[in-house]
Amino acid sequence: MDDVLRISCDDCAARGSDACGDCIVTFLCSREPDDAVVVTGAEVRSLAVLHGAGLVPGLRHVPLGR
Repeated sequence: MDDVLRISCDDCAARGSDACGDCIVTFLCSREPDDAVVVTGAEVRSLAVLHGAGLVPGLRHVPLGR
């Protein structure tokens, strides 16, 4: 499984620092179950640019009923 990226706060050099509060992993993992992550239009456009440059994967969310 060399192609798997595992992120664990236990292994993070920045654990417990000010950086934790601004970390996407902390943000996503601290959400309540069924709590939506809201992405603005500007953020979607930014993600599309990053995706186009091959820096991040594309969004895979497909709303139900579409």
